[in-house]
Amino acid sequence: MKFFVVLLFPIFLFSQEKDSLTIKVSGFLETYYAYDFSNPTNDAKLPFMYNYNRHNEFNVNNGLIRTQLQYGTTYASIAVHAGTYVDDNYASEDIKLLSEAYVGLFLNDNQKSSIEVGILPSYIGFESATTASNLTLTRSLLADNSPYFMTGVKYNYKPSDKWSFSGLVTNGWQRINKPQKDVAPAFGTQIVYKPGEKATLNWSTFIGKEFYATELAMRYFSNLYWDNTWNAKWRTILGFDFGIQDSSSLNDKHLHWMSPVLITQYSINPKWQTAVRVEYYQDEDNVIVATLDAFKTSGASINFDYLLNSKVKLRTEARYFDSKEAVFFDTKSNNFFVTSSLSFEF
Repeated sequence: MKFFVVLLFPIFLFSQEKDSLTIKVSGFLETYYAYDFSNPTNDAKLPFMYNYNRHNEFNVNNGLIRTQLQYGTTYASIAVHAGTYVDDNYASEDIKLLSEAYVGLFLNDNQKSSIEVGILPSYIGFESATTASNLTLTRSLLADNSPYFMTGVKYNYKPSDKWSFSGLVTNGWQRINKPQKDVAPAFGTQIVYKPGEKATLNWSTFIGKEFYATELAMRYFSNLYWDNTWNAKWRTILGFDFGIQDSSSLNDKHLHWMSPVLITQYSINPKWQTAVRVEYYQDEDNVIVATLDAFKTSGASINFDYLLNSKVKLRTEARYFDSKEAVFFDTKSNNFFVTSSLSFEF
């Protein structure tokens, strides 16, 4: 904590200049209980999930504090976090405490273009790590197995309210440190089209060298989703991930994985919401999902949410997986679990 005191001390001194520095503090805390009817004995009940992944215990999924600053054309964000999500998703990282830490600069007066450098929120997908804003309680298979964050440089250009474009140079697929000093950076793009206030079409891509087994070879990835709010009651998200991985830098064999998902949310009244999800994830060569056999899994879930007020949400979800192979605990080909969470954000 001494590091953050030293870091923030000059900021607070600097804020004494009248109307010069804007500071915004926000936070998120989510507790949960999950029960897997397979009764797993491992600490993490499913090896390919990174949220709510403890069986038959009360725990904290994610607790986060974020400070955002802006001074003129410069802005910054730093967020620290803790919880079982952090334990699982940052297991291979040396820096686990930081959820994001970046500095941004607007390149013109109308703020249509900017550049950001540091640990950035992922530009891929439609589901956040602060999960209260997601339509479902747990994240979809495609979201849990694509990057939550990226480390590098991001250029943003927004020519109009309908279009925005971004280009990135990063350390790789959800990585703070590069795996080897001689590995070239990865590249990413994002195109967002908003035909109206209630609809979004997003296409994100990734190109870079990543490991498959012990080999480092090229990975090509695309995430496409459409998010539409039909009216005050109904909202739908349709997403599709597709990836190609070279099996080795010495041959021409290409491995593939893909995942479609459909989520529909219905607001029963201002206090109650429900959402239904159907999904499929196919990764026969275990490029992304490291199970002992080919991963070809269908899933369905239903959740009910109670909004106590604008900041507190109580959620319960039932979720079922069915696989072509015995990829779950105790050599089972199916899995059923229930999760409940209570979250607070400000």
